[in-house]
Amino acid sequence: MAEARRIVVKVGSSSLTTAEGGLDADRVDALVDVLAKSRSGGEREIVLVSSGAIAAGLAPLGLRRRPKDLARQQAAASVGQGLLVARYTASFARYGVRVGQVLLTSDDMARRAHHRNASRTLDQLLAMGALPVVNENDTVATDEIRFGDNDRLAALVAHLVHADLLVLLSDVDGLYDGDPARPGSSRISEVRGPADIAHVKIGSAGKAGVGTGGMVTKVEAAGIAAAAGIPVVLTSAVHAADALAARDTGTYFHRTGRRSADRLLWLQHASTPQGALTLDDGAVKAVVEGRKSLLPAGIAGVEGEFGAGDPVELRDATGRAVARGLVNFDAKEIPQLIGRSTRELARELGPAYEREVVHRDDLVLLRP
Repeated sequence: MAEARRIVVKVGSSSLTTAEGGLDADRVDALVDVLAKSRSGGEREIVLVSSGAIAAGLAPLGLRRRPKDLARQQAAASVGQGLLVARYTASFARYGVRVGQVLLTSDDMARRAHHRNASRTLDQLLAMGALPVVNENDTVATDEIRFGDNDRLAALVAHLVHADLLVLLSDVDGLYDGDPARPGSSRISEVRGPADIAHVKIGSAGKAGVGTGGMVTKVEAAGIAAAAGIPVVLTSAVHAADALAARDTGTYFHRTGRRSADRLLWLQHASTPQGALTLDDGAVKAVVEGRKSLLPAGIAGVEGEFGAGDPVELRDATGRAVARGLVNFDAKEIPQLIGRSTRELARELGPAYEREVVHRDDLVLLRP
């Protein structure tokens, strides 16, 4: 932690706003104080993933709580995003730090050109000494292309920018083995793998009603980052300085894996399958145990409407999803390929059909 040079910090709506909606200037300034001081001297780079756009837009629009319908959420985000970035711009200006706004959707992680542009923009902002403020682009994101919560977005951004550390800030000072409000519950200081917290019942969104996550999304995000080789600190916003100074605070999630290709991390954790392919037993064994590509001969059925390049689930005969991959054919083409060899298909339909339905390089296995 002390040696981390590029850090992604995520802060939730409840740490920036009032329960009634609207930004709490004092809370924003307190967070900015910590981040600006942590990066002073130029030895550290910080990317801030900030929730709060929808929450900030509630009060100005006369909304008492976060609306459930997408249209009003987008309207609140449209008003609130401007207020949020203006507040950050003014607050960081006290330290002579420039802010750059980066708004993303899950679609931006899916499309290689968008993904490349996002990576290039973030790298350039950091190279020029600016502090990127990242948020989901709630004003245009539909249900199909939403990350769903900024905790998961933060984990993906940490991977995207090759971060050394991810800090998740909440209104709770870590992960507890029970309800933190109840006597007898204790903070879990370290997590070395999923088995360490398998017994813990994890809560959802808080009572304020201004955010979408809760402890469950933070633990999931920590698992995504840790599996990609990035350690994670989960603590409260009031202990942000301690986390960035490598002092004992919150819950520390150790690395559990190594860095993978960006698109595979997106495929596993941020993509929405557009359909499904059912595999025969031989194909399941080849894909799961042999890490092979999926060939037409191993397909037993197809569901959904999808195009070439879309993510699809790969299922066994019982309907259990065993993998997810980017398909090389449209859904309407699959029926004529089922159970046939690539050589036979090339001879009958042309050389374009002598290829994998899902290549092993565009495939991730799903945990049972």
